[in-house]
Amino acid sequence: MLITEGTYPFNGGGVSTWSHILCNQVSNANYTLYSINAGFELEPRYELGENIKKVLQVPLWTPDEPHDYTSYGDEYYKTVGRKEFTTSKIIAEKFIPIFERLLHLVYNDEKNVEALDDVFYRLWLYFEDFDYKETMREKIVWDTYVKIVSDYIERKHNPTASILDLTVGLRWLYRFLIPLAIVDVPKVDIAHLTLSGFPLIPALIAHYKHGTAIMLTEHGVFIRERLLAINNSEYPFFLKDLLIRFSEAVARLTYYKAASIISVNEFNKKWEKSYGASPDKLQIIYNGIDHKLFKPREKPEHLKNIPTVVAAARIFELKDVLTMIKSCAVVKKEIPNVQYLIYGDDKAVPEYTAECLDLIKELSLEENFKLMGPRPNPHLIFPEGDISILTSISEGFPYTVLESMGCGVPVVATDVGGVKEALDEFSGISCKPKDAEQIGKAVIKLLKDDDLRKKMGEHARKRVVENFTLANFIGDYEDAYERVNSQKNKLKAMQQTKVSYE
Repeated sequence: MLITEGTYPFNGGGVSTWSHILCNQVSNANYTLYSINAGFELEPRYELGENIKKVLQVPLWTPDEPHDYTSYGDEYYKTVGRKEFTTSKIIAEKFIPIFERLLHLVYNDEKNVEALDDVFYRLWLYFEDFDYKETMREKIVWDTYVKIVSDYIERKHNPTASILDLTVGLRWLYRFLIPLAIVDVPKVDIAHLTLSGFPLIPALIAHYKHGTAIMLTEHGVFIRERLLAINNSEYPFFLKDLLIRFSEAVARLTYYKAASIISVNEFNKKWEKSYGASPDKLQIIYNGIDHKLFKPREKPEHLKNIPTVVAAARIFELKDVLTMIKSCAVVKKEIPNVQYLIYGDDKAVPEYTAECLDLIKELSLEENFKLMGPRPNPHLIFPEGDISILTSISEGFPYTVLESMGCGVPVVATDVGGVKEALDEFSGISCKPKDAEQIGKAVIKLLKDDDLRKKMGEHARKRVVENFTLANFIGDYEDAYERVNSQKNKLKAMQQTKVSYE
């Protein structure tokens, strides 16, 4: 069961590319997709292969409950029965003690991950019998939440929280925990997470209910990206603190419960270890691309005499397109006819796209910097450019860098995540994040030096063919699945032997 959040198969991006390759190329596994989304999506963006046997979708932020949009295989009478059985007395006696423990563990500085595991186990047992919505909207749940967080605020001498802050905080908890309402998860051998965040919940349910092994692939480190987003937000202190603490608790629990933690780069390891990941669980599997598809091609005729920089990037904060725009202004001073062509979803975060368009206008770059929208054939994007660019403030092991290198197009990229593990000094230039001046100068250097650009492109292509092919990527994951499943079966056999002996 591949568990995603906001990505495959309903949205694009690097994790979706990774998921699609995995599900279509692995030969020793079939997949159920458990897709957690903000809203309910009607159609997948990707054509799903034969290895995908089932797709479950859980919307977190819809006005109605997930069960109102789709069936999860539970008989109707059980759903009705849960609502009928969920009385005020039951909530007070059975749920509130568990909820209190959860909040104390989130706010407690001791980081007791075993106790947190036990709390989620008991939450699962509770919601096997009782209704999620009826429980969470009961007044005693609000009263309990307010009392515990208020005591914490007073004890720590933190800034106070308004009624609105408290309301938003509980609303967040309600939404993040919604997968607890979906207790009928499929019986599978492995629950494969694509981030160390709240998608852990369905994996925990499968583990508690069926003995499913949990496996994690960490792309960009969830907790690092969450901290970046929270610190850059305008939330009041109480909400920032709550979100950080809850996210950190879930990240620690993910590392604790995962039988195998796969990273796409070395960079992730220090974050994983700092949040309690056991070093003997850690493994690196680099992303791979189809080097026969992403290959050198002739630059299109209409761009041949135009210095061209291309990018494949979803238009949102982590890609830091604002810095990319500012770098274009730096380049334009020396190369007035430079063209930046940015391919990617520009509708996902309308506010950020509007900010980008405003900056393009402010810097008079309308003829130089163009948002081209999504493109269905990414292997044709990079040959349009003399170089490609990536200005992210956080990455895992970005496909766009590999794809550009495979096409023999050198890259200017920010030094984040595993970028430098792919992009060595002979394949492109790495720069500091958010440094538009340095990035712009690197672009100028490559656009003006034909020989250097050619040598870097040839080396980049060779590096991909030798190190980052699909064959390596898929073979490593097939081995990882076999290993995790074998470990699970050995543990199960040992437990059965122990029971028989007793």
